[in-house]
Amino acid sequence: MAETWVRLYGELGDFLPLSQRQRPLLRRWLVRTSVKDLIEGLGVPHTEIELLLANGRPVGFDYLVQDGDRIAAYPPFRSLDVSGLSLVRPTPPGTLRFVADGHLGALARYLRMLGLDTLYRPDYDDATLAQISHDEDRVLLTRDHQLLMRNIVRYGYWVRETWPKRQLLEVLRRYAPGEAIRPFSRCLRCNGPLEPVDKQAIAHLLEPDTRRYYDAFWRCSACQHIYWPGSHHARMRAWIDQVLRELPAPSTGDGAAGEV
Repeated sequence: MAETWVRLYGELGDFLPLSQRQRPLLRRWLVRTSVKDLIEGLGVPHTEIELLLANGRPVGFDYLVQDGDRIAAYPPFRSLDVSGLSLVRPTPPGTLRFVADGHLGALARYLRMLGLDTLYRPDYDDATLAQISHDEDRVLLTRDHQLLMRNIVRYGYWVRETWPKRQLLEVLRRYAPGEAIRPFSRCLRCNGPLEPVDKQAIAHLLEPDTRRYYDAFWRCSACQHIYWPGSHHARMRAWIDQVLRELPAPSTGDGAAGEV
């Protein structure tokens, strides 16, 4: 029986039991397999990995493991420049867009509130989510790490947090959307872009008090829902400002790439 040692660095350890983290793991096998299948057998989706080393040399997901190999897997680097290495994570899509699974409805709403393009429907099944992510180059956000192991998923992230606000902070730190954040520019209901609309054009659709006290309105270009800066707007703006202030500084704890 052949043997291979595997070491998972950084946040990749989140997928392992506590007793198996931060140390090499011995894997025994009878039939040669790809390093992708070997690592996903440990519960780590390929979308979470940026760099793979076999005996200190960069390899791709299709590398066939050999007896005695020492494999090292690294998550995305945030502080070290690894541009000179052969990375397995694809180049991020030019436009940051998300699709969220059925367990992340509140997170999807928060992302839309910030103006980030986020598809969400509670009835999307796993196959549909994976296909949308593939066809539209969207980052698949999910609490199901098995979903990210589907071969057609190129961009994906397993959301660790369970509370929606903490999930939002986690995703913002991971993807650093920066100038893409444009609060109140997307429909919270359907994700469509909001466009300014003349009050007179929609006056017949407004309640009397809304028509009397407000003058600025926006309409979703997709579902036609109408928005205005009501009494809740200031609270939402303050909440967004608080979230952005709470974003932690980029991590500086990445270890240098090396063999296990």
